[in-house]
Amino acid sequence: MDTLILFVRAPRLGRVKRRLAAGIGPVAALRFHRGQLGRLLRMMRGERRWRTVLAVTPDRAFLRAPFAQYPQGRGDLGQRMQRALARSRRAVLVGCDIPGVGREDIAAAFRALGRADAVFGPAEDGGYWLVGFGPRRPEQPFAGVRWSCAETLADTVRNCAGYRVALLRRLRDVDTAEDLRALSR
Repeated sequence: MDTLILFVRAPRLGRVKRRLAAGIGPVAALRFHRGQLGRLLRMMRGERRWRTVLAVTPDRAFLRAPFAQYPQGRGDLGQRMQRALARSRRAVLVGCDIPGVGREDIAAAFRALGRADAVFGPAEDGGYWLVGFGPRRPEQPFAGVRWSCAETLADTVRNCAGYRVALLRRLRDVDTAEDLRALSR
């Protein structure tokens, strides 16, 4: 069965959305994180087209949610994402800081994996809000990726040379106070 991996950080004051917290304060950043995580969990509850699991950090954290959970483990972002994606034959991974994402975006990602080896949801800032792989996938898709910059998606797609890549619609993820302001406009 297809697997949706929600890549989440346990909601703890001062430990979530640090770049956002720099602009709006740690309490407001925690409130945003909790709100987005709750929205995503409610949205996926009862979804039968795929299995939803949570990859959680820190490793000993446990969230009250009706989904299987496992720790992200050690390593940089790419290592943790690769390990999470490797647990399933066909999987997509999404964070919880994308207010515009919906069930149909996830369904579109799995449809794309029917004709492509990799799928990405491009973000406004040059990164991506979703990444997914089918059974045929690059060995090191996140090697050498420059994270949190305008080149993140391009670096990762470059690692997928020789594989069929599909792109979904562009969405805004919320990393900074400016991202949050742009969303409300």
